[in-house]
Amino acid sequence: MQSKKQVIERASFSGIWPEKTVDFMKIALLKDPPNASLEEARGEAEMVIFGAIDNLLAKTGVKVGDIGILIVNCSIFNPIPSLASIIVNHYKLKHDIASYSLGGMGCTASIWAIGMANKLLQVHNNTYALVVSTENISQNCYLGIDRSKILINSLFRVGGAAILLSNRPSDCKTSKYQLIHAVSTHNASSDTSYNCIFQEEDKQGFRGVTITKDLLVSAKNAISLNLITLGPLILPLSEKILFLLHFMKGKLGRGKSKSHVPKFSVAIDHFFPHLLGGRPVLDELQKVLGFRDEEMEAPRMTLLRFGNTSSSTVWYEIAYSEAKGRIKKGDRLWQMAFGSGFKCCSIIWKATRTVDGYEKTNPWSEEIDKFPILMDSSGQFPYLFEG
Repeated sequence: MQSKKQVIERASFSGIWPEKTVDFMKIALLKDPPNASLEEARGEAEMVIFGAIDNLLAKTGVKVGDIGILIVNCSIFNPIPSLASIIVNHYKLKHDIASYSLGGMGCTASIWAIGMANKLLQVHNNTYALVVSTENISQNCYLGIDRSKILINSLFRVGGAAILLSNRPSDCKTSKYQLIHAVSTHNASSDTSYNCIFQEEDKQGFRGVTITKDLLVSAKNAISLNLITLGPLILPLSEKILFLLHFMKGKLGRGKSKSHVPKFSVAIDHFFPHLLGGRPVLDELQKVLGFRDEEMEAPRMTLLRFGNTSSSTVWYEIAYSEAKGRIKKGDRLWQMAFGSGFKCCSIIWKATRTVDGYEKTNPWSEEIDKFPILMDSSGQFPYLFEG
């Protein structure tokens, strides 16, 4: 774990951020006592969001006037004017842009936003959709003593990602990926799922997010429903037949055979699940879906290096595989995210080209050679659920 001073030194040495941004990071990280004002929270959001967008525009060469759709998500920080308005104002985006701010969506918001952008691009021709995902913690540290709320203080870190989608035919030659499928599952109709992650005040009036003992069950149910929808879209015929045979065997009462879970690894080359729940959830997903250790390396190393950056986490995972030079033309990538509601979302991408392993703006570029690092498998995720 790096100290705050080490984080500042690394940010300055990387050369990625301009000096004024590093100066703001010094103020935000090193101020004692911490300042949880609205001004500081907005400054934190702008630092992350503008940095991600600046890097994206510089890398793609896209002009801001060509962006026709803007979707920004931050679950717990929703200022007035909105984050979408902050971006429109800063970059002077055109007045008829279709803009949306998603709040309260939890860790699934980025993948949900990609699916939303995909639908919007089907009715807005010849344009770009900019999706920006972040989280904000300046005003959202829990200050009470309720154990079911304290966990959030150690779970999340600030992160950010900016993604550009296009429906312009000319961009097929330069894009990294083609969006193949977007599948979303929303279980908020279930009271148990709805209440398992819940923002509220404690008895002393301190605001926090409660995580209940029902989280893992709600997550399992949401993921199962998502897989039922996704499976027929991506699985080969052989796996579909095998699943049907097991299903029929169970219906006919022939033996006590366990239900067959298709091996999604036969249809997917890279798996990038969200990190909610830490190693135990990653272990279970690997076991159930049939992925090899190398295919789970990106999420495990992201958990170790960056922790849970909420909705942007799955983009840090893709960046890891890109920095390792593992994304080859034709590969299929699966991003899965789950979070409050309870929701589960999946996105399937197809690599349209082999992705260059070195990219200066990749968050792993300065240290990718140090990974993977062997993780201690003896530890358990410190859940502190309410009783």
